[in-house]
Amino acid sequence: MLDQMAPQFSLLDQHGAMCQLSDYRGAWCALYFYPKDDTPGCTKQACNLRDNYVALTENNINIIGISVDNKQKHQKFIDKYQLPFTLLSDQNGSVAKKYQCLFSLGPIKFAKRHSFLIDPSGIIRAIHRNVQAGQHSQQIIDSYHALTSP
Repeated sequence: MLDQMAPQFSLLDQHGAMCQLSDYRGAWCALYFYPKDDTPGCTKQACNLRDNYVALTENNINIIGISVDNKQKHQKFIDKYQLPFTLLSDQNGSVAKKYQCLFSLGPIKFAKRHSFLIDPSGIIRAIHRNVQAGQHSQQIIDSYHALTSP
C-alpha cells in the first residue's frame, strides 16, 4: 500500500454528511482507524490528536478518524471530549478492509489501530501499524517532517 493511491471511500460523518477521501485532495491527510468510541485506548488516542491539533493543522494535515461505530456514537464521543476533527462511520467495515485494518471476532468486526499519512495527490506516504495511542500525533508529525524536509 505504501506509495500507492489511497483507496477511495464515501462514508457518513458524525453529522450524517457524506465524506469522501477526494474531499481532502490538495492537503495532507492523516487517516486513522481505531476500534471503538469512548474506550480507554481510543479515548487516549483521540485526545492526543485533539491536544496537538494545532500543530497538525499548522502542517496542513487534516485528521480523519474511522471506526465501525455509527454516527450517533461518533457525535457523543466528539461532544464528550471536544474533538475538533471528523469521525466517519464504517459500520460494515468495508473501508477498514480496503486498508487492511479490519479485524473480526466471530460476528463482531472492528478496525485495528492503524493510520495512514496521505499526501495532497492522494498517495499513501506513511503507514503506522504500531500506533502508540498517547503519542500518535507525534508519530504523524515525525512522518510528515521526514517526508517533506529537504
